[in-house]
Amino acid sequence: MLATRIRQKDGIFYFVSFKARDILNRVKFTSRFYFEGATIEAEADADDPIAKFIGSVERSEKAFQRMLSRRKVRDIVNFYDSAETQPAIPGSILLFSEEVLKFRPLGQYQSVGDLEDPKSGFLIIDGQHRLAGLHFYGARNGSMLDQIEVPCVIFDGKTGDFAAEMFVIINSTQTRINKSHLVDLLDRISRYDDETRLAASLVHKLYEETTSPLQYKINRLGGRSRQEKWILQAELFNEIKKLIVQNEKLFMKDFRGKPDRAFELIVDYLKAVRTVMERVWGNNDRYKFTTSVTLKAVIRVLGDLTLREDLIEKWRENPTPRLFEKLISPWANLKDEFRNEGFYERFPAKGQIERVRVIEQRLLREIE
Repeated sequence: MLATRIRQKDGIFYFVSFKARDILNRVKFTSRFYFEGATIEAEADADDPIAKFIGSVERSEKAFQRMLSRRKVRDIVNFYDSAETQPAIPGSILLFSEEVLKFRPLGQYQSVGDLEDPKSGFLIIDGQHRLAGLHFYGARNGSMLDQIEVPCVIFDGKTGDFAAEMFVIINSTQTRINKSHLVDLLDRISRYDDETRLAASLVHKLYEETTSPLQYKINRLGGRSRQEKWILQAELFNEIKKLIVQNEKLFMKDFRGKPDRAFELIVDYLKAVRTVMERVWGNNDRYKFTTSVTLKAVIRVLGDLTLREDLIEKWRENPTPRLFEKLISPWANLKDEFRNEGFYERFPAKGQIERVRVIEQRLLREIE
């Protein structure tokens, strides 16, 4: 395929113009998916071909793309139908291949030449909805696919994390990507500081590891999981990062290069909380202990406890939840304070931010 090679600093990428039919044959549609031990139903409305298409898209934890939106694809198809004089796809589609693609210059034109196709097709960094819309537009107007040229920018020879990083950079405003989706990719992005990447990694482990009391209880993307969710991933990430920053010496120096050690500490504490509050843990129909407002307060208490050097030293010598159980055992007497009925009157505040602080102070008073 004819391509223009573009150099910027140490980077090289390519600009290619594809016929619509050719680009659709070269790309793979993917979306990020979380295996939670419960089935997430695919879109399967027999009367809606867009829904069936979305349901057939490959889903993987290695992917970084959001789920395709039926409404957005349908709106794009309608635009293609009505766009007669203006360009249908004026902006470039960004594509990626981990393969190093051979480029053969044409004669004296060193920046113009023939670029080989990847053996496994292209991943779409940006433009997945536009190409999905083009797929359905072509299904109804097959002859038009040869009359539409799609501008594409191709990146090659990098790792999958490069594509994820590019996706985050492009979509990192709140109007383009929700915060929980962004958090889910942060530990793969080199441009963020070590504290941010560690926090993202710990939240990921808290979600998926079987030893975590929060396994599958973290709402990563909203989604359609049948699992009950207790806290948004973005909210938990913010609290874990505050925990790391509050005790930087412990997490970024003593535990440096040992993320599993940091995870073990947090899990031992949460296991202790679960044991002490067993009667209300997960009972969100009657209590608000494992809802986001209380869980954030619980994490903040851990931040205060990690500043107690004698406590952390004992845990290092003998890592066990029992150390925390003994300390927070008085919380068991607070069970009734977390009943749904009258909860907001018992913890009065002007909003959730203030209520988290009020709950944190209540929990600390009981163990001081």
